[in-house]
Amino acid sequence: MPSPPGPESRPDRALTALHVAGLALLVCAGVSAHAAYRAIEEQAARAAPVTTIASGYEAQEHFPGAALLYAEDDSAADALAAPAKGTTGTTALPDLPLPPEAASFATADGSIHPAAPFNMRRASALDRGRALDCLTTAIYYEAATEPDAGQQAVAQVILNRVRHPAFPATVCGVVYQGSEHSGCQFSFACDGAMTRGQPARASWLRALRVAAAALGGYVYAPVGLATHYHTYAVTPAWNRHLVMTAAIGAHFFHRWQGWWGTPGAFRQIYAGGEPVPGPHARIIETLPVPAITLAATAPAPVVAKTAPATIQPAYAQSGTLLTPARTAEAQPGDSQILDRWKDSGKLLQ
Repeated sequence: MPSPPGPESRPDRALTALHVAGLALLVCAGVSAHAAYRAIEEQAARAAPVTTIASGYEAQEHFPGAALLYAEDDSAADALAAPAKGTTGTTALPDLPLPPEAASFATADGSIHPAAPFNMRRASALDRGRALDCLTTAIYYEAATEPDAGQQAVAQVILNRVRHPAFPATVCGVVYQGSEHSGCQFSFACDGAMTRGQPARASWLRALRVAAAALGGYVYAPVGLATHYHTYAVTPAWNRHLVMTAAIGAHFFHRWQGWWGTPGAFRQIYAGGEPVPGPHARIIETLPVPAITLAATAPAPVVAKTAPATIQPAYAQSGTLLTPARTAEAQPGDSQILDRWKDSGKLLQ
């Protein structure tokens, strides 16, 4: 039977237990410090700004949301949005042959078909930025004071146009179509509205969120495949030839009749290639050239010439320049004053 431990072994056991506990504390402290260090590193990495080198248009402080740099911090600045002229324009039906399937849509079709989600998978980062800038600008100037539904409807019309062959195949192309003339598809692009006052920060951010959602695939179904709209205050002549799809906010929305207003017509593929955002260079409209009178353009009359052989000798030299004959007494440099007048004008003594 083993003897019980003596008193001298008890301190050794206590010391060993203390060593084990201290070692455990050191290990736990090391693990906790490492975890804390990693958490600090990850937080710093998330907070670190991502720097990219801009070039061309984007290097000139024109990027999505750039208008916020110049926006006014006025809570009532929503009134700065340019008043809409009332319509999106009067682009005619595309001058293209109808496909065979279009024959089944000869009758009136009053149904509303939601648009397909907008797809930007072929767009570059530059295309995405420019498209967002142009769509935000259009939403802001066309519907800054509209509710969210009104802004979403305007965005849907623009994206519907991008996929219809009657319009440009880019967002910026649609927004600034015809801006080189005094009349264009979206009035703010050619009536100087973009130069009158600065965008309001809160309204611009709201338009930016609506634009980002639409480009990301959000579909505002109530307007269907509308490509035109106008305010309650106007009644454009072209609306009689369109099908109204919705009345949202302050606008009526319309699509084309027949096949050009059906889902099959919206087959233009978005492939990027966005132009530089902004209105086009204005075309100087020259005055008409005045009509030239008949007398100024009439050919000169033909004058008959007399044959030299038929001219009489007495008139043969007619028209020749006459030169005065000079005598020996009147040579160049000789005085022509008579002797008795040579002293005329001298002081009398």
